[in-house]
Amino acid sequence: MKPSGTIPRWFDARRMAMVVALAPSTPAFVYDFSIVRDKVGALRAALPPGVGIHYAMKANPLPDFVAAMVPLVDGIDIASGGELAVARAAGAQHISFAGPGKRDAELEAAIAAGVTINLESTGEADRALAAANRMGVTPRLAVRVNPDFALKGSGMKMGGGPAPFGVDAERAAALVRRLIAAGADWRGFHIFAGSQALDSAAIAATQEATMALAGRLTDDVGASPPLINLGGGFGIPYFAGEQPVDLAMIGARLGATIERRAASLATSRFAVELGRWLVGECGVYLTRVIDRKDSRGEVFLVTDGGLHHQLAASGNFGTVVRRNYPIAVASRFDAQTAEVVSVVGCLCTPLDRLGDHVSLPRADVGDVIALFMAGAYGASASPAGFLGHGPAQEVITGI
Repeated sequence: MKPSGTIPRWFDARRMAMVVALAPSTPAFVYDFSIVRDKVGALRAALPPGVGIHYAMKANPLPDFVAAMVPLVDGIDIASGGELAVARAAGAQHISFAGPGKRDAELEAAIAAGVTINLESTGEADRALAAANRMGVTPRLAVRVNPDFALKGSGMKMGGGPAPFGVDAERAAALVRRLIAAGADWRGFHIFAGSQALDSAAIAATQEATMALAGRLTDDVGASPPLINLGGGFGIPYFAGEQPVDLAMIGARLGATIERRAASLATSRFAVELGRWLVGECGVYLTRVIDRKDSRGEVFLVTDGGLHHQLAASGNFGTVVRRNYPIAVASRFDAQTAEVVSVVGCLCTPLDRLGDHVSLPRADVGDVIALFMAGAYGASASPAGFLGHGPAQEVITGI
């Protein structure tokens, strides 16, 4: 038997019955938005007053989901022209655009819409300034900084070395001075050191290092940034033995860090940018058992879903060692565990494994399997067209 992660605290038998009833059929993602509201409320209570919350919509870009997020947060962060269209349709007024490889048409659309572009390179800065000049518009430009440190313990490190993301810290101030000289509306710094970290002390220490770097850069620029996006990096506990981050401690440390900030940052505003932490725990992926198979002493539950919908749960989305997400037999949620099985999808590849030797109640054909932590990097981050099975349905409740 291999352990699986802990089912998020919001889900009991009553709620699971509601989730299953909401899915018209399987496979399906069901998102309970009341959980997102709880998370945002807890975060606001922990953060120092005035620190904004930005939603990185790449975590879950479903249009109805983004529309529900807009009134809850202080900004929407996008990473493509397609996401820009979704954010604008959702009524977002405060949008920032990050990510390398922005095409000229995307830059032009963002400039026309008054979006803040987080520049990833000097070349991108040249193209943005040229586009704004052609359009006769003053662009809103920030500089994404590739810091000279990384977030320790993060699932994906985004700083501390060569990177396609951001302008190296030692070059950032010179670029800002050039933007200001060119007449751009400089909006500040975006400094992101890593993601999916559960070490609260490391997150707090990274925020301290980020603030110190922002102060040094500001002194070098000679002008105060309107906004410093401190990034995020807050992880959620997918796997056995993992614990959630300590919001109270992170918030208290950040408050002290802001109090000690450089004098050049006295008028600057601050924000954290989160995706996974805000929405990951609200989602459940439901897939139905269509075959129960015994092969050489092992039981396989074959389902109508798979990695083409929930790639991360299969261990094929950047995970070095495959571990089991929280999993349950949704239709027998309160039943005692009875057997060790492997839950596999319908794709013709051995990679399509949603639960590897997990202990579950007995499940038969027709029973529904639930995989949790499916609110972020699920449907939109998975190869839905693979082998032609088609996408899963997505349902939102609690809006």
